[in-house]
Amino acid sequence: MPEGPHDPQLPPAPPGRGAGINTPNRFEAQRIEIEPGALVDDDGDPLPVRTQFFRDDTQGILAWNDSPDIPFRVGCSPYRGCEHGCAYCFARPYHEYLGFSAGIEFESRILIKERAPELLREAFSKKSWQPQIVAMSGITDVYQPVERRMQITRRCLEVFAEFRNPVALITKNHLVTRDAELLGKLARFRAASVAISLTTLDGELAKKLEPRASTPTRRLAAIRELTAAGVPVSVLTAPIIPGLNDHEIPSLLAAAREAGAVTGHYTVVRLPLSVEPIFSEWLARHVPGQKEKILGRIREFRGGKLYRGKFGERMSGSGAAAEQLRQFYEVSSRRAGFPSREESLDIGARGLSAEHFRVPSAQMTLW
Repeated sequence: MPEGPHDPQLPPAPPGRGAGINTPNRFEAQRIEIEPGALVDDDGDPLPVRTQFFRDDTQGILAWNDSPDIPFRVGCSPYRGCEHGCAYCFARPYHEYLGFSAGIEFESRILIKERAPELLREAFSKKSWQPQIVAMSGITDVYQPVERRMQITRRCLEVFAEFRNPVALITKNHLVTRDAELLGKLARFRAASVAISLTTLDGELAKKLEPRASTPTRRLAAIRELTAAGVPVSVLTAPIIPGLNDHEIPSLLAAAREAGAVTGHYTVVRLPLSVEPIFSEWLARHVPGQKEKILGRIREFRGGKLYRGKFGERMSGSGAAAEQLRQFYEVSSRRAGFPSREESLDIGARGLSAEHFRVPSAQMTLW
């Protein structure tokens, strides 16, 4: 990754974190600012930030949306906040509702919904439940590092299996392969699919952009392992950051297709609210010579702004730049061997079905 000297005005960033700052919480009148010198050791090196975990006693696990830009109406997430620490994550501002910062605190203060499997079982057992695709999760990664210990996502998948309700997983962590056998059994009923997020093939860039997510090599390995287990896997080249990783689209799609992905999709980077200063600071820290070029390219997709949240364009942008990217992606997709957009309507998450849904009795076995 081309890189010039870091901006000397920036304080040292905590190691292993995507955000280098804690942005002000827009709902709080006061904030605490820590002097940069307090966050370094005697040698001037930045101190690590320890991740803290909190119990979330939510009384409901399903989140509903009516957005025309999202291909599912229901989501399920066992965690709030995400330790992967992706600098561009559009979900960061949601942490401000909890009284935290969208910056370092988003990736170091994680809320855990320990009762998620029980709540999911209760929801599916209600007569009012209409069997349909549930996404895990579309907000924070359900296979972030703490899942290895907590196994809440796995226990939720066991509930999906009991009811045979279709689930569409989105992740950038190889840990998903731990549940390959379970997902494969669900897939036999067209009730499971996985989308692997693949942003770059550059390991060094990924380490800075998505510091605690699996490496690109491990994500490609996850596609292979899930495919071998009979699970339909899509590649989600998201987000495309104009001027940073858009040139990788052909190689990303080719690598994913070779690994077994059945279809591909993309989104363009979104910088709502506090994500904008966090990502701008990341650019200044890691690619200072390219910062203004990248921000300028993003504006080309957003009507001259860094963010516009208009339905119908917030995922892909608008204008000539967005149309050029769409055509470039479609050509690259065909060359990689993926089906056309029309042919992919019944592939991956779009091909899931709720026809095998059931409410298990006490006498029923899992299968």
